[in-house]
Amino acid sequence: MTSAELEPAPDRADTPNSSPPKIVSIGGGTGSYNLLSGLKHHDCELTAVVTMMDSGGSSGRLRDEFGHLPPGDLRQCLLALSHDDHSGRVLRQLFNYRFNKGNGLDGHSFGNLFLTALTEVTGSAERAIDEMGRLLNIKGRVLPVTLTKSNLSARLRNGTIVEGETNIDRRKTESDVPIDYVYLEPKAFVHPLTAEAITEADAIVIGPGDLYTSIVPNLLVEGVNEALERSKGIRIFVCNLMTKPAESDGFKASDFIREVQNYLGSRVALNHVIVNNQALPEHIATRYLGERSTQVAFDEEACLALVEDLLPRPLMAVANFVRHDPDLLADAIFELL
Repeated sequence: MTSAELEPAPDRADTPNSSPPKIVSIGGGTGSYNLLSGLKHHDCELTAVVTMMDSGGSSGRLRDEFGHLPPGDLRQCLLALSHDDHSGRVLRQLFNYRFNKGNGLDGHSFGNLFLTALTEVTGSAERAIDEMGRLLNIKGRVLPVTLTKSNLSARLRNGTIVEGETNIDRRKTESDVPIDYVYLEPKAFVHPLTAEAITEADAIVIGPGDLYTSIVPNLLVEGVNEALERSKGIRIFVCNLMTKPAESDGFKASDFIREVQNYLGSRVALNHVIVNNQALPEHIATRYLGERSTQVAFDEEACLALVEDLLPRPLMAVANFVRHDPDLLADAIFELL
């Protein structure tokens, strides 16, 4: 063996003239917000790919009334990528402000209304997203997974069909019946810029987020899995911390991996899974149990049967709610880069 062979390969960051890694996140909601809030502090080119199936609350109302893409998840990702200085904090408060009175305003967030107005002014959702990104001076960019107006539906194990993302997300009837599978109607097709970003990425991070309403809907869009197959980037799945009532009751880490891999298909394999190995404080676990939610158990042996590499790390930020700590999660992702 030569001396050159004995020398370790240089890290990407130490390679002369190497460019920052291109990272694409795929998801939506609070999970994407926390992920992006941590990643923006690292040297990387960020693209957030966002689900467009939200049908409830402020987003759903605006989608129905204006015929635009639902703005809520887009708003969350744009705000996550904004700066952490005083101006950035004030703008996040402003765009997250939710009206609690006013005829027609009650329940709407200012950011959703602003993005809807920008879409009307600029003439397209894409231009509105870009303009809001410039106004917020974000690091990176935010892309809708699709421009197709489509709806999410779920088939339960007993054959019942639940239509609409919000009805799946907050299922009020037959909530004890597991979901068999979810699908889109009509078919949705990947936004060309989204497909390009995925193909050119050095790393694609799937999750965290609600399994069937934030993560899987992206993978149902025609062209997303094909872009993932073409990409030479590593594919990372971030496993959820807690189960969700009527969606992932009783799921262990291996169940999340299995479902995501199922929707990715046999030609697109996950390379790495980041999973929490930190115990939840007992009093918090008791409170969540009252809401039919439990900590996702890390069943290591079953996980290793499904994915080539696991990265167990303490990842929790525990306050009123249990969330991924943005900085710990970002650090874990950069370990894999």
